[in-house]
Amino acid sequence: MKNEWVDTLAGSVRVKAEGKGIERLINACVRQGIAVWNVKNHSRETATFFIKLSDVKRFRHIARQSECKLSFVGRRGLPFFWRRARRNSGFGLGLLLFAAIVFLLSNVVWSIDIEGASPETEHQIVRELKRMGVERGVFQFLLDDPETLQRKLTERIHDITWVGVEWEGTLLHFRVVEKEIPEPKEPIPPRHLVAKKEAVIADLFVEEGQPLVSVNDYVQKGQLLVSGVIGAEGRTKFVPATGKVLGETWYKSTVVLPLETTFHVLTGAFAERHYIAMGRFSLPIWGWEKPAFAHTVIETKKRPFRFWKWDLPVYYERVTIREAEEVKRSYTWEEAFAEAKKIARRELRAKLPEEAVIRGEKVLHQTKENGKVRVELHYEVIENIAVPQPIVQGD
Repeated sequence: MKNEWVDTLAGSVRVKAEGKGIERLINACVRQGIAVWNVKNHSRETATFFIKLSDVKRFRHIARQSECKLSFVGRRGLPFFWRRARRNSGFGLGLLLFAAIVFLLSNVVWSIDIEGASPETEHQIVRELKRMGVERGVFQFLLDDPETLQRKLTERIHDITWVGVEWEGTLLHFRVVEKEIPEPKEPIPPRHLVAKKEAVIADLFVEEGQPLVSVNDYVQKGQLLVSGVIGAEGRTKFVPATGKVLGETWYKSTVVLPLETTFHVLTGAFAERHYIAMGRFSLPIWGWEKPAFAHTVIETKKRPFRFWKWDLPVYYERVTIREAEEVKRSYTWEEAFAEAKKIARRELRAKLPEEAVIRGEKVLHQTKENGKVRVELHYEVIENIAVPQPIVQGD
């Protein structure tokens, strides 16, 4: 069976035969091992057929002995394609150069648009973007991803609450929400102050309202502390009770700390690898050497290439390999106990209001089991336990 792919790669020609003895010509070709296919009779003395390009020289020898008039009327296959391509190489190179230029220009930042920012804030954003290397004329795949740009701008510029970053072709678009100046406070409606938890009253600072408890009183959650109803019977009025009621409250904390721990700390040394990737296939273009790091932390960033306004399935991938050092930390029983107390106090401090004060600490239980220290602690805290409760008319 004739192999179409082999014929296409090797090349073939179409022969037109006119005259008498066409059948004898074809039979002679077959006897000489010349493949002939797609034979078509157009009339009694006219036919066309195909032969391989490599058989043309042998075919000419047979053609001289025939009575037919022969001519080549068609060519096909890779050899003829490359011959035409060489003749038109200037056009092909120009087309490739044009595509390369469009591809490069499609991956450059040509415009930066900032929406929703005042002139002062916009100036700060432009200045910070330049510090991060974000400006016109820079290749997009060399920049941080939108999430990283958003995080850095939010951290460095205090006048913005939120910033959205998105790519629109070669345009980098920023949507900014600035911090709003607080509006004047609205009048506070009449209210009571009640206890948010059980406590023993330590002190009171009442600005407005009628206090109903005293120092050293024990109060339960929801109990009325400062009334918003003042005045004598029959001449009362409603006011927004305001002030602080400091109470002694209690917390319990449990901390389990292993005597030996292993963790990794970055040393600052790193190596980068750059790839051109498509799907699961990655072609390294820079950074082939394998870093001699015993422990590593790997960060990967990907950025798709663009052609005009479309994202291509090919993307640029940058892999950062950071060296990490393994650190083993061991505690004695006394050190672990002290560290557990610090951890418990730190966790409690994170849950308490800023003005709360830890007044007392007591160890309820401490054990050492399975290479770990377990500590239970009790804390006495002074904090404001008063929370507002609206006054319902008729109470």
